[in-house]
Amino acid sequence: MHHRALKKAVRDLLVREELTTALDRLYQMNLRRVINPLFAFFCSGDERLRWRAITAAGAVIAKMADTQLEDARVMMRRLMWTLNDESGGIGWGSPEAMGEAMARNPRLTKEYANILVSYLNPEGNYLEHEALQCGVLWGLGRLADVRPLAAVAAAPFLAPFFVSPLPLHRGLAAWCGRAIGAAAPIVLPEELYADSTIIRVYHNETLQDVPVRQLAGMTGRG
Repeated sequence: MHHRALKKAVRDLLVREELTTALDRLYQMNLRRVINPLFAFFCSGDERLRWRAITAAGAVIAKMADTQLEDARVMMRRLMWTLNDESGGIGWGSPEAMGEAMARNPRLTKEYANILVSYLNPEGNYLEHEALQCGVLWGLGRLADVRPLAAVAAAPFLAPFFVSPLPLHRGLAAWCGRAIGAAAPIVLPEELYADSTIIRVYHNETLQDVPVRQLAGMTGRG
């Protein structure tokens, strides 16, 4: 299938089908080829399409790791490269896709969880762009929902986001901290449980408008 036709086919699946059906169809295709269209949709102005592409990319990479581990590693490194200043890109959707892939594959978690954590570490690979920070928080929250122990190392770096003036920072950090709390003690500021600011988040594979205080008590699939 020509690249343009493949991109249209992938888009149609993400837009028209239930996500489970879309993923099943994608798994039947050449996994290495469908990744490129999925990555391209990370920058879509259609919020639903963008998030479905992120979910699908993570799912495809996780599926790839089951039988083609080195190919999956290449894809994870591609995502990491987009977050590198030298790439010349911005990396929209990359930390989220990394978190999704790790939530679905323990081998990838073992190899890449600490790298995702490092993007919040001021002494590590700290990302200064607020939107990318939100992406990292979402990716870690998604991972922590499934494998909380793998995200425990992020706990010391959440504190600034709990009190950030950006509501999405506070909400995603609250969700991440709550999920990590299943594996290690972590104290969320009391203010988060009273924060009624409404933010839009992608959770349980749907876009939801919820108050920050709800995220402080939210667990489940990403």
